[in-house]
Amino acid sequence: MSADPFPALPDDATLLAFIDAATALNGIPLDPAWRGEVLANLRAIGNSARMVLSFRLEDEAEPAPVFTA
Repeated sequence: MSADPFPALPDDATLLAFIDAATALNGIPLDPAWRGEVLANLRAIGNSARMVLSFRLEDEAEPAPVFTA
């Protein structure tokens, strides 16, 4: 069994520090009551990205054609 090529998501304290830094850097006011919901969404996005990235495509895979009307 091969090792997981994608690192685990950081712990909650690290993600909350990231949320605080990112909102401050971008001047986005964040009500402290919403920090938990933002954290939950960030975790969901990270888990979704890991799932998509873990799906192996063979070298022969090609994008689907584009259909226009």
